Amino acid sequence: MTDAAHLRARSEAEAAPLPPLLARAEHLAGTVLLGEHGRRRAGMGNDFWQYRPVMPGDARRDIDWRRSGKSDAQFVRQLEWQIAQSVMIWVDDAASMRFSSDASLPEKADRARVLALAVSILLNRAGERVGLTGQALPPRRGETQILRLAEALTQESDEDYGTPDLNGLLPHGRALFISDFLGSIDAVRAALTSAADRGVQGVLLHLLDPAEEAFPYRGRTIFESMGGTMAHETLKASDLRDRYLERLAERKDELQSLCAATGWHYGLHHSSDPAQSALLWLYRAFDGGMSR
Repeated sequence: MTDAAHLRARSEAEAAPLPPLLARAEHLAGTVLLGEHGRRRAGMGNDFWQYRPVMPGDARRDIDWRRSGKSDAQFVRQLEWQIAQSVMIWVDDAASMRFSSDASLPEKADRARVLALAVSILLNRAGERVGLTGQALPPRRGETQILRLAEALTQESDEDYGTPDLNGLLPHGRALFISDFLGSIDAVRAALTSAADRGVQGVLLHLLDPAEEAFPYRGRTIFESMGGTMAHETLKASDLRDRYLERLAERKDELQSLCAATGWHYGLHHSSDPAQSALLWLYRAFDGGMSR
């Protein structure tokens, strides 16, 4: 099985009720009622939504005479708004995402890809268009697009830390960024500010390994970046713990403040936690937390 096919299979398993990523997503989709993802508003469409009283400016052809004949008032038949949105996804493919503190845990990159593809599967089923930023993969619908996404998500970068790529981000669309966000905060700030200036609403998922959260190291330790460009040796790793945790807390606060200032949603997920919990949070953020 190719890497892309393997990723697709696992993403389908996370996306519905059967064991290999599409089955668990369907289960979650039913849980959060995403069948008609975010479309419950009046507008152009085919499905009936509600009757409302006639208002000044309504055309006579819009009046539902059968419903109006049952009372002294006149009513207009409204349909549901059914215009698909475009959701662009950026998944950090830098070397830092390949870290895992334990053989029993997935790499951060692996969890990020699985979540991104599972989100894409659910959005596709809800009628939305999904694509990837920074690549020749504009937003589209359909099973063929899911296959393209799976293939593109297997790519990796040699850079130590990733920077959000806004290429292909559509004005007034939506976006999902998944990363450990351990690189330059200035690059993240510039990206979110630029996205907000384009009217883009988004979700930022901060993905960390549990060891990056707890800093369990003691004694002589060599810290080396996953890309191999940086290294630091210490004889008392525990002496670094308080300073490290303080800086990590500052980074979280900065990310949350950035999201609050730009109208994005911030979420934190650990690779030791079930993927389903993050997937459920992501879909709730997209489904109920963003106006159209």
